[in-house]
Amino acid sequence: MTSLDDVLSGIVDAHVQHWNPRRTPWAATHASRLSGLIPRLGDRAFPLLASRADREFVLNPRTVARPYEPPQYATDCALVPTVFGVPIDGVVHVESHWRRALPAEEQTSAHRTAVEETRYIQRLPFGRDGAPPLAGIVAHGDPRDPDFGAVLDEQLTVSSKVRGVRLVATRHPDPKVRSGGDSDNILSSTRFLDGFAEIADRKLVFEAAVYSHQLYDVVVLAREYPETTIVLDHFGMPAGVFGPIGTRTGATAAARADIYRLWRERMTTLASYRNVVVKLSGMAMPVLGYGHERWGNIGGQSTLGEMIGPFVEHVVTHFGSDRIMFGSNYPIDRPNAAIDVLIGALLDCVSRWGDETVRRIFHDTAVRVYRLGDAGL
Repeated sequence: MTSLDDVLSGIVDAHVQHWNPRRTPWAATHASRLSGLIPRLGDRAFPLLASRADREFVLNPRTVARPYEPPQYATDCALVPTVFGVPIDGVVHVESHWRRALPAEEQTSAHRTAVEETRYIQRLPFGRDGAPPLAGIVAHGDPRDPDFGAVLDEQLTVSSKVRGVRLVATRHPDPKVRSGGDSDNILSSTRFLDGFAEIADRKLVFEAAVYSHQLYDVVVLAREYPETTIVLDHFGMPAGVFGPIGTRTGATAAARADIYRLWRERMTTLASYRNVVVKLSGMAMPVLGYGHERWGNIGGQSTLGEMIGPFVEHVVTHFGSDRIMFGSNYPIDRPNAAIDVLIGALLDCVSRWGDETVRRIFHDTAVRVYRLGDAGL
């Protein structure tokens, strides 16, 4: 299946990140300082200055060292109308508030820069010169913060497009696999669950970013707040499932089979919670273990489709298409796959379920979950 013009009017890309290393108000951490230095020092400095975990996560230093704003995204998605007959007619920006663990006294100021990120996003030239309109924003937020509710209200005042909150809670036992969270079991901690009421009270979506071995934390959260929609990023991020990363993750065929088996078990359990939606994003994420070349570790659409096929089938079978949406995860996935390759590979996987499934995954689910009707979608 290629042409979508008889199926839907346009594609919603529900997971795009935007930044400019010299302007984005990221938290003042080692990783964000590196991003500002690299444009001056050049790509050669990246392997010397960045940790192995960061190198494997982004794969190509240009991914984070150079601006990624609507003009760059417009270039990357330019082929979509030609290949599929419909454009990307809206994007959801997902916070790029990258940070490492900070001392407790620095947490509040770091999280407050999330409001500045939303202001930055509001000023970008969406909807111009080939760039799709901004349909929604998933802002950074941490329910453990004592002033979390006030920060949320400020976010909602800054932009009427704020639809949800994300906290990257990724933690991995392999020290050479990038961890984004500052402690283990964040999403199931008492402090987090207590603060989460602020999200529930405002009818916002929560976006969960965890590795696959952490999925039971999402189960706890979904059980405690059954009326709040929880979007699982990157189909649960089974790090190393396609090849070795870090020091030992996915190093053998047996290890990769175990990662896949445990992912299936946890996703099956999670599917029983009707408030959980899966985002089929990050399908070409370097951390999945595709390889270490800066460009082209996958090879093409058919190869990508074959690799992600079993994961997509499991998600569609257990969650149903009304709880699945597409996201490019650009620019993080950019070194491994073009946007049209990502869309094409996913289409190859889901077309057998019919037009209604395709329409939901590439458009309707995101519109419903993020309430994008106001954006004309």
